[in-house]
Amino acid sequence: MATTATINISSNIAPGFSGIQESMTLTQAGTITDIDSTTGLQIRKLSATGAVDLVTMANELVEPKDSVAAKMYIRNIGYKGVIDKSIGVTIGVNAEPIGKLYGGDWMMLPLTCIDADDVTANPETDDTVVLEYVLYYEEN
Repeated sequence: MATTATINISSNIAPGFSGIQESMTLTQAGTITDIDSTTGLQIRKLSATGAVDLVTMANELVEPKDSVAAKMYIRNIGYKGVIDKSIGVTIGVNAEPIGKLYGGDWMMLPLTCIDADDVTANPETDDTVVLEYVLYYEEN
């Protein structure tokens, strides 16, 4: 069974913009073969500032192949049903910030899965926030 990611963007900001609708099947590097492994959907509650590892690549139970077609989905789902747009969490790879997810925001990013390239989350406040995430990868 294929793993597919789909995005639909509509906006009235720019006149004449008809939107973006894209879909991609997650495949192994350089092939049309479906991606074969996942960490499964995980949830992490954060209640303090300071970077924490969402995924520590060197500690994965099944070793993902390095420098291939891994993808990771992360979403700030708020806390106890409340999505607070004022609370941001900076997502990083190998200590380099990628972007900030406010309540309800999400991202899908490609990863190398090299052992040193841990995926981190760093809340900007001590307010409790919950992230959901899943890593799709090729097994080594």
